[in-house]
Amino acid sequence: CVGVGKCRRHEHGTMCPSYMVTREEKHSTRGRARLLWEMLNSSTLRKNGWRDESVKDALDLCLACKGCKADCPMNVDMATYKAEFLSHYYKHRLRPIHAYAFGLIHLWAQLAQFSPRLVNFVNHAPVTSGLVKKLIGVAAQRSMPMFASENFKTWFRRNGRARPPGAPGKNGRVVLWPDTFNNFFHPETAKAAVEVLEDAGFHVVVPDVDLCCGRPLYDYGMLDTAKRWLAQILTALRSEIEAGTPVIGLEPSCAAVFRDELTEIFPQNEQAIRLSQQTFTLAEFLKKFAPEYEPPKLARQALLHGHCHHKAIMKLDCDTELLERLGLDFEVLDSGCCGMAGAFGFEKNHYDVSVACGERVLLPEVRRAAKDTLIIADGFSCREQIRQLTDRQALHTAQVLEMAVNEGPRGPSGNLPEQKYVAYESRV
Repeated sequence: CVGVGKCRRHEHGTMCPSYMVTREEKHSTRGRARLLWEMLNSSTLRKNGWRDESVKDALDLCLACKGCKADCPMNVDMATYKAEFLSHYYKHRLRPIHAYAFGLIHLWAQLAQFSPRLVNFVNHAPVTSGLVKKLIGVAAQRSMPMFASENFKTWFRRNGRARPPGAPGKNGRVVLWPDTFNNFFHPETAKAAVEVLEDAGFHVVVPDVDLCCGRPLYDYGMLDTAKRWLAQILTALRSEIEAGTPVIGLEPSCAAVFRDELTEIFPQNEQAIRLSQQTFTLAEFLKKFAPEYEPPKLARQALLHGHCHHKAIMKLDCDTELLERLGLDFEVLDSGCCGMAGAFGFEKNHYDVSVACGERVLLPEVRRAAKDTLIIADGFSCREQIRQLTDRQALHTAQVLEMAVNEGPRGPSGNLPEQKYVAYESRV
C-alpha cells in the first residue's frame, strides 16, 4: 500500500464495502494495511505482534470480498492478509463457536444429510431456532439456510448421470465441481448446469468422494485445514487434471479458490497450477469450449449482480457476453458487495454492516425491478441476501439457461418467474 486512498471512495466499484458504510479509515484497505505494517515494523504494535487486538478489530469488518485485489492500484489482497493474521492470532487458541459452525460447514452439511428435514425443522421452529442462533452467534433477524431434502450428488447418481469414465459426449468431457453450497443447499443450480452442459453436447462427470475447496475456512484463518483439504482435492482429481479435463465451478468463491488461493498455497505444485488453469466458470467454459453453442433465446429483462470474487478474479465479461447471446435485455448493477460475504452477514456482530452494504445499491434495485424481471446472481451468499431482505429470489446463470432450454423465448408467464426454479419453502 502506497497510501493513494482509492479504497476511500463512497460509491462505485467493489472496494471497500466496509469503508463505504462506516466511513472510518481503519475499515478501509489503506487503514488496515497501515495497521498491519505497524504491527510488523513499529515498536508500538510489534510487542503484541500477531496477537494485537487493534489489528484484529480493524480486520473484523473486512468482508474478504477481494475487491482490493482487483481495484487497488497496488493490488493489495486484504482477504489473504486477514486469513493469515487470524491463522497466527488463533494458533494454539480456541476460536469463537461461530468460526467452527461456519468454517466447517461442509462437515455439518454432510451430517445433516442423515435427516435434512429434521435439521431444517429445528433451525426454523419458533421454539428452537432462537436457541440455535444464539448458540452459534447468528443474528436473530437472519433465517438459517435450509438443506435440500436430496443433495445434488445423490440426485446425480440416482438419475443415472454417473456414467462410466469412457462414456461419450460429442463435445468432450467436463468435471462439474459439486461445491458445498450447490450440493447441499441449492442442488437445483447444479442440476440446471448438468442439463445445459448436456444440451451443449458435453459428458458431465462429478467427483465420487465428498470434497470441499475450503472457501469458508479462509474467513476464519483455518489455513492448515484448508491446505489439507486442497491436497485431498489434488489427489482425487489427479487423473482429470493430467487428462486436461476442464473443471466448472458454479459457486464463484469456490472457483476463485482454484484460480487464486490454490496456487498461493502450493506455488510450486504442477498439479495445482494445472487445476488453476483448467478451472472455469460456466460462462467461461461455454465461450472457450462451445463457441458454436447457441442457447435458446429468452426475451426477458434482467438485473445481473456479480459476486465480488467473480469480479475480482474471473471478471464478468464472459457472463455478459453469454447473456447477450441469450437475448436478455439486462443491466449489470454497479452494486459492489451484497454484504452477506459468506458467513459474514449471518454473524450477529456484523448484521448491521451487512444490511447497510446491501442497501447501498443492490437491495433497492431488486425491490424497484418489475416483478417479471429476472434477478441473476451466481453467488450463494448474494442469493441469500436477496432472498432474506427482499420479496425476490435470484437465479444462477445455469438456471436462466435452463429456463430458456425448457420454456422457450418468453420463459414462465406472470410475475416472480423464479418461483418455479427455487422451491425453497417446501424443505421443512
